[in-house]
Amino acid sequence: MTATTDERVKSVSGFRRAMIRPELGAICGTILVFVFFVLIAGDTGMFAAQGVMNWTLVSAQFAIIAVGACLLMIAGEFDLSVGSMIGFAGTVIAIVSVQWGWPVWIAILCAFAVALAIGALNGWLVIRTGLPSFIVTLAFLYILRGLTIWLSILTTRQTIIGGVGEAAKGDWLAWLFGGKIFGSLFVWLADADVIATYDRGARSGQPIIDGIPMLIVWAIGLMIFAHVLLTRTRFGNWIYAAGGDAQAARYVGVPVDRVKILMFMFTAFCATVFATCQVMEFGSAAADRGLLKEFEAIICVVIGGALLTGGYGSVVGAALGALIFGVVQQGLFFAGAESSLFRVFLGTILILAVIMNTFIRRMITGER
Repeated sequence: MTATTDERVKSVSGFRRAMIRPELGAICGTILVFVFFVLIAGDTGMFAAQGVMNWTLVSAQFAIIAVGACLLMIAGEFDLSVGSMIGFAGTVIAIVSVQWGWPVWIAILCAFAVALAIGALNGWLVIRTGLPSFIVTLAFLYILRGLTIWLSILTTRQTIIGGVGEAAKGDWLAWLFGGKIFGSLFVWLADADVIATYDRGARSGQPIIDGIPMLIVWAIGLMIFAHVLLTRTRFGNWIYAAGGDAQAARYVGVPVDRVKILMFMFTAFCATVFATCQVMEFGSAAADRGLLKEFEAIICVVIGGALLTGGYGSVVGAALGALIFGVVQQGLFFAGAESSLFRVFLGTILILAVIMNTFIRRMITGER
């Protein structure tokens, strides 16, 4: 029995299939960025063990918030309150643990509970009012930033709340956000002269890298979770459907409203993970933390190939966009360039990414 070809199904060449992959642009951009900085900063220590750890840590920071933004944008919505959520969640942790004297693990759980509630409220308002998520979350950007500053001044009369580091010592949940893993491995690598050690001071003889920060572990974990959710589950198909054509998705039984609200909550969850890691790293909370992070997250996702109209994107692409950001930010430092050029890069890469994504969308839809 011979197989027949349905004439209604349009065949797609392997080359065209590769061209419409959302992460294609991010892959090309990553290669170009690495080649560029190998040429101009390869002998500055950027690709030594400590340099690699530096830009990996920065990339992980971008990746954590980009993962949440990616899934939400694929679902057809935006969240501009991410940056303010970072500062707000960190302040909640500091107030509950330092000012109220509660255990840090309770403070962290409180921050996550409040953040998830705000994320659900964002999603509910978007669904119930029919307003663009851009407007609703822009309002919460100001509301949360104002609340953060007000709460800080009300409780401590200053916008920076310290003492979290001391309160977090020995706390089991605090370690999951501020600890390090594989410390013995790096000691062994230092003994084998694979990585450098401190040659003076109190830490003389200890490895320069004493472990992998949990922030990097969280970034990798969230990326894997989101990628599997998006590509291997029915819920992932619902996310694409909700962003592609919400009304058509409703007709076939997709719970579009629930999907979008959950994605707003997931974005708030990612922002709180970032905030908690920052608070544990610095031992304090500051009202201005997270400034402009919402735009950096969106740019990472756009670089990764997601369409601003929703229904198309990739977690892998968003992760590569975060990697590009981390490498460029640290690469400019190692190359001795002016740090403000990083913002120039952000604007330039955003325009190029949108142009390329528009070209890809036209290839998919056949538009001229």
